[in-house]
Amino acid sequence: MKKIALLFSVMILLGCQEKRENTNTQLLQKAQMIHLKSVTLDTHDDIDVKNFSDSLNYTQDTDTQVNLPKMEKGGLDVAWFIVYTGQGDLTEEGYEKAAANAQSKFDAIHRLVNEYGSHKIGLAKSSADVDSLRKIGKKVAMIGVENAYPLGEDLTEVKRYYDLGARYMSLAHNGHNQFSDSNTGEFDNTAKHRGLSELGKKVIDSMNYYGIMVDLSHPSKESIRQTIEQTKAPVVASHSGARALSDHPRNLDDEQLEWIQKNGGVVQTVALALFVNKEKHKKYLSAVDSVYRITANKLGIRYLSSSERRQLKEKERAEYDNLFSKIVTAAAEDLAEAKTKYPPVNVSDYVDHIDYVKNKIGIDHVGISSDFDGGGGIEGWQDASETFNITLELVKRGYTEEEIGKIWSGNLLRVLDATEETAKRLQAN
Repeated sequence: MKKIALLFSVMILLGCQEKRENTNTQLLQKAQMIHLKSVTLDTHDDIDVKNFSDSLNYTQDTDTQVNLPKMEKGGLDVAWFIVYTGQGDLTEEGYEKAAANAQSKFDAIHRLVNEYGSHKIGLAKSSADVDSLRKIGKKVAMIGVENAYPLGEDLTEVKRYYDLGARYMSLAHNGHNQFSDSNTGEFDNTAKHRGLSELGKKVIDSMNYYGIMVDLSHPSKESIRQTIEQTKAPVVASHSGARALSDHPRNLDDEQLEWIQKNGGVVQTVALALFVNKEKHKKYLSAVDSVYRITANKLGIRYLSSSERRQLKEKERAEYDNLFSKIVTAAAEDLAEAKTKYPPVNVSDYVDHIDYVKNKIGIDHVGISSDFDGGGGIEGWQDASETFNITLELVKRGYTEEEIGKIWSGNLLRVLDATEETAKRLQAN
């Protein structure tokens, strides 16, 4: 009798396992189909001009989180390449240096789409361009400007940036500038304009007039409030998370989310670990740092933290990188054990932000960004080749094909279209 009962129990367990496997297979197939049909769009990918030469460029599998081979492997259709400029002095010399930096990045992106990768990728300046390029089997590049500082005080540059392909721009980055206060003022309790300067308001008017989306991801809270008050078009937060889930000044609190909802804009949730789950990320980094320190001591190598490594000169850093690779290799087993105790921020944690924004302000106001090659990357979405994992997690959580399409690109492209319509109306008047 016991044998019969045991056999019956084994049959039930096997049946349950088979059912789970069938369910998992069906879920995977469903996610793959949705991923294939969706226009997958990432609004924030930083670039380094050294990767845009005839000998080293994104047609190759470069040592970057984004390039064409990785986009193809992960099924990422659209990458917004970023013309980023760090904040410098508010002087003519500072503006000239910043302008040269910005131009070098515009030129790099144009070389990729016009020369090195013209057979594989094209530059889109509208949602119609995105559709056209996908239909002929090409990947899509779009351009965002992170920090309006390179404009100097010349508002005619806004149109030139538009003509170069810029379709969103943030007024500030890390540091107050001639247009806007930065969210960094929250760290040191400073402000330059108490929001926007008069010149900043004029820049927003110019962006509305030509059709460049206003990006809210780096300005201060008061700057964001004044921006939404000033703009005649919907806004975008190109790479920001929900502050309720990770308390960082770069994330948006509930009040800011509601402002964006009323404006008709979109929040492109960002996959940067610190912004996804600050506490979990800190515990993981501390565990990794401890393992590396102990291993370095055993090897007789002086251990340098990541901040200390960044301060090294180029030659010194290259020399230390060779030593550090030995530490990483030797620490592999202990590191794996540490990760089980203190796991890194992962795709599930990231999609929690999509859930939160959707539940707070609606499915029409949330999108996706990675901040790859600018600090972004989480367990399961470390580079563009793992892009499918986001769709899979959304399917697991019960999102429909229509909802996933909106999250991946529909919402962002709607805001882009609305910005374009606003420009046409303003120009007509």
